Amino acid sequence: MRIVQILTALIVTGVLYLVVFEREQLLAFAGAAPQTEQQANAPDDTGHVVSVVAQAMQAQEIDSAVILRGQTEAARKVELRSEITGQVISSPLRKGKYVTRDTIMCELDPGTRQANLAEANAAIAEAEAARPEASARVIEAQAVLREAEINARAARELSKNGYASETKLANAEAAIESARAAVEAATGGLASAEARILSAQAAVASAEKEIDRLTIEAPFDGIIEDDTAELGSLMQPGSLCGTVIQLDPIKVVGFVPETEVNRIEMGAKAGARLTTGQQVVGRVTFLSRSADEVTRTFRVEIDVANPDLDIREGQTAEVAISAPGAKAHLLPQSSLTLNDDGALGVRVVDTGDIVRFIPVKVLRDTVDGIWVSGLPETVSVIVVGQEYVVDGVTVKPTYREAQR
Repeated sequence: MRIVQILTALIVTGVLYLVVFEREQLLAFAGAAPQTEQQANAPDDTGHVVSVVAQAMQAQEIDSAVILRGQTEAARKVELRSEITGQVISSPLRKGKYVTRDTIMCELDPGTRQANLAEANAAIAEAEAARPEASARVIEAQAVLREAEINARAARELSKNGYASETKLANAEAAIESARAAVEAATGGLASAEARILSAQAAVASAEKEIDRLTIEAPFDGIIEDDTAELGSLMQPGSLCGTVIQLDPIKVVGFVPETEVNRIEMGAKAGARLTTGQQVVGRVTFLSRSADEVTRTFRVEIDVANPDLDIREGQTAEVAISAPGAKAHLLPQSSLTLNDDGALGVRVVDTGDIVRFIPVKVLRDTVDGIWVSGLPETVSVIVVGQEYVVDGVTVKPTYREAQR
């Protein structure tokens, strides 16, 4: 019995050695040499070839959109700040409140500003009252000058005939110079009166502007982002009264890579899908001419109507901007496969029913199939059996009509 067990063990060891270490020689001895995948798919001595199902595809023009990630931004946002010093005398408006243009956000205590305005108005009245007197002095001085000139001419004629002394002539000419000086002085007085009027008017305008600055108003329709300044708080120049944002329309902002920027045109139709699932449509209103120094991308803005204000600022959005169309094929997703290098593509039936692998680029995924580019205008794509054939083998294709 022990000898039988030893012989059995030797036989099993020998068989395992042949199967593991001498497999090719064993198969060759048995007449069953291993086949490669291509040989397996080649026709045998009986003429048998692999059968596949193919579908004739025709390229179609599709709208090739530029896909971006972005976020929503307020169309306008402004921080309202005080220009003067004063105490707030109005009740605060709470954040989230919708305000219209010219709504008073903050009102400051006028203090002595009304008195300053009254004083400036009084200064105008005083300056204007002095103007007629100054004008009269100019007229009076001009009359004296004309009289002195007449007297001087008479003195010259009498002096020529010896009827007037040199002293009288000299006095007449001196009177002319004195009258001219009086005219200049009167003219200067009139100009000074005019200047006082202008100064008083400027003081009035300044006082009125100070009074206008007592009320800080909303520059446009919008929503208050934060509570306005509290009643009784002291405002200094630059102190924040409140922040107003405009959300209708609202902007969807994204950043376009260098490779895609030339495909976008101003006014192009665009759509966005928010993280809430809401879908909106708008148009491109801005495309930056300068790239971001860090990301090398270009800012693009899309205006979207938001009448109900249900879109908030800062929401993440997936943006699709329409671009010039491109030729593409609509294929079943199951027809896509990978080659030995890991490239995505499809296997097609070429001339002579020879299989050929063609890499493709996925453009868009839809419920009807997947749009790809990179194929010839007309091509027969293997939709069943593509995983069992490789490049160069001959197949027996059965064609089916494209689903519509």
